[in-house]
Amino acid sequence: MSDQQSVHYYPPDVTFHDLIAANKRNSLLLMIGMGALTLAVSIAVVMLAALFMHHGDASRLDLSVLLWGVLIGLMIAGPACWWSFYSGAQTVLNLCGAEPIEKSADPELFNVVEEMSIAAGIPMPKVFIIQSEALNAFATGRDPEHAAVAITTGLRKKLTRDELSGVIAHEIAHIRHYDIRLTLLVTTLVGMIIVGSDVMRRMAFGGRYGRYGRRRGGMIMLGGGGRSRSRGGGSGGGGGGAVAIGMLLIVLLLVFLMVIAPLLAKLIQFAVSRQREFLADAGAAELTRYPPGLIGALRKLAADDQPLDTASKATAHLFIVNPILNAKGKQELNSVFNTHPPIRDRILRLEALMR
Repeated sequence: MSDQQSVHYYPPDVTFHDLIAANKRNSLLLMIGMGALTLAVSIAVVMLAALFMHHGDASRLDLSVLLWGVLIGLMIAGPACWWSFYSGAQTVLNLCGAEPIEKSADPELFNVVEEMSIAAGIPMPKVFIIQSEALNAFATGRDPEHAAVAITTGLRKKLTRDELSGVIAHEIAHIRHYDIRLTLLVTTLVGMIIVGSDVMRRMAFGGRYGRYGRRRGGMIMLGGGGRSRSRGGGSGGGGGGAVAIGMLLIVLLLVFLMVIAPLLAKLIQFAVSRQREFLADAGAAELTRYPPGLIGALRKLAADDQPLDTASKATAHLFIVNPILNAKGKQELNSVFNTHPPIRDRILRLEALMR
């Protein structure tokens, strides 16, 4: 199958606004899934803590455990999201080694950023430079009024003005579509899910529990505790069978969330990132009215193999191309574990918009 056949072209009557609406719907569904997964992990952590307090007696769990899990999840997620909303952007810029520059240092770059901002109808973002020969760029911030665009010195030197306009338009499109806020919130929720799952693993398979709960062979033991049996005179008949089934379901739920939740969270994060990259490419073509500019830039980005030392797995999804895969020459991999769609597919979609 040829490259031209491997990409589903947009229908002839599709517009940029149709693409924006479709990607926003997909991202909303992914965010709902991420929120539900965050609450599920919070409930599971509270459920496991309750089991410790009741010495592994699953029959002691009731609706209050569910309500406490939701409440605690909201109490933790709220401040975490607030921090990412107001402080996350500056943290990202610091981690990536981005330094602010003035217009006098690079008038042409500022002119391009200003032109694309005017075309998008948003305030001009602050401009940052990353001292690196690698070709890359990203945008961050909580909203268009508090946004920033950062590019590497290598990208600044190697792109023509049209190609630079395409890259800046891509980043401005991220700002215009509020991808920068979405990305910060998704990253925060993923971190919470991973931490919550790790807490569950530690509680269930290791560590000291103090006076709460008990473990045997390193694992939490579910069942009616000694005190509950002495009060209830043992578990008899059908009641014991129902409790056993309930315990089995709880164990399966906890194991599922401990093992699967972090993986699902990362997959959702990557899916959101890929959706937003396609959307930003379409948005850049709309702003510049010249898709060949971004196409030329993407081809140069695909050919670049310079490592971006300040990039990490935590920040790779922010960049216009994955800086880690770029250094390894693996940009064309098409996988659910990738933060970006293959550059080849992005170019073909842009070419399809030119028809």
